[in-house]
Amino acid sequence: MDRKTADVVIIGGGILGLSTAYSLLKTLPSLSVVVLEKETIVGFHQTGHNSGVVHSGIYYTPNSLKARLAITGRAKLFRFCENHGIKHDRCGKIVAATDSTEEAKLEELAKRAHRNGIQTYMLSPQAAAELEPHLHCTRALWVPSTGRVDFTAVTSRLSELIKIAGGIVQTGVHVLDGQRVKNEWRVNTNIGPITGRFLVGCAGLQADQIARLTGYYPKSRIIPFRGEYLEIVGSSSHLVRGLIYPVPDPRFPFLGLHLTRGLNDKVHVGPNAVIALAREGYRRNSFSFSDLCRMLFYTGTFQLARRYWQPGLKEFLRSLNRKHFIKAAQSLIPDLDTNDFGDRTSGIRAQAVDKEGFLIDDFDLIEDEHTIQMVNAPSPAATAAFAIGEFVAAKVVNNKVIIS
Repeated sequence: MDRKTADVVIIGGGILGLSTAYSLLKTLPSLSVVVLEKETIVGFHQTGHNSGVVHSGIYYTPNSLKARLAITGRAKLFRFCENHGIKHDRCGKIVAATDSTEEAKLEELAKRAHRNGIQTYMLSPQAAAELEPHLHCTRALWVPSTGRVDFTAVTSRLSELIKIAGGIVQTGVHVLDGQRVKNEWRVNTNIGPITGRFLVGCAGLQADQIARLTGYYPKSRIIPFRGEYLEIVGSSSHLVRGLIYPVPDPRFPFLGLHLTRGLNDKVHVGPNAVIALAREGYRRNSFSFSDLCRMLFYTGTFQLARRYWQPGLKEFLRSLNRKHFIKAAQSLIPDLDTNDFGDRTSGIRAQAVDKEGFLIDDFDLIEDEHTIQMVNAPSPAATAAFAIGEFVAAKVVNNKVIIS
């Protein structure tokens, strides 16, 4: 089933596009909504390649859009999972400091969590050992509101509910460009033109490209960062009970190499963060000439490299040499056996970078009376998805193009 015209056309069938469509149809059931996804299944890219962790919101700048939507979105996500029988839990997590410098940063993190209204508990090494007996730390922060969820199951159920409500989810649709023609959108695709009164962009890794193809020019550009994980197998897998995180580097929106036991009981360590040579380059040898050219001819890429070359080199070495990767994991769990690190998996993070080389930390969108496009929605976008969907849907519903 497909539709060639709709009130709202949404580009992107990940968890953000689907949650927006779901919220729109709940708010205005009479609205016609079509979601366009270029892959053959929904939620394939960032949604389907993440760690499955539901973040609490402790890291984010108080009162930022990211903090507000992550905190409210977490509750909405858990409620959705409960209502629809989707596997999830609230297992909590430990953020572990391993020296005095990290202890000072951990104190600041606890203060930020408090300003965001999130309950945390500072633990001694002895208290932390009751939760994670094999953890090495000098102090630790316990965050009980962190959880885990099957995000693939969430997107599948959202797609079903959108169809039940009368919406359309079309997969295998590649957007070529889009123009305003006679007060409506004409979105040209590989299956022909699709028209709509309002356009929503939730294209993740291709967010800035979709914006440009539809006549908008973000002040930043998406730089893809590949995050690699190693599975921990054998007897070492029993050394990790839940979620163990290091104290993050405050200069970056990345959380460092962490150890996670998933809902499937598999244990992984990662991710690192290295610039990928393709926006959808899940392998180290993945390469896209067009993606590489876009990065090389963007001044922000060189400013990024100049500004952060030292930590970037460290991440690159971890990618090339498993020993560096394993050593980082052993700083938290010293008893991990080097021989118990198995296969490598990876995901791609869509990270907006401005022309000065700064990583855009908050969610960012372009909007006018004809469109809303989410041009930067990195982690914790999956956690915040239902809040983001409601946030965007409210803007669409209140737009004069829709209510006229």
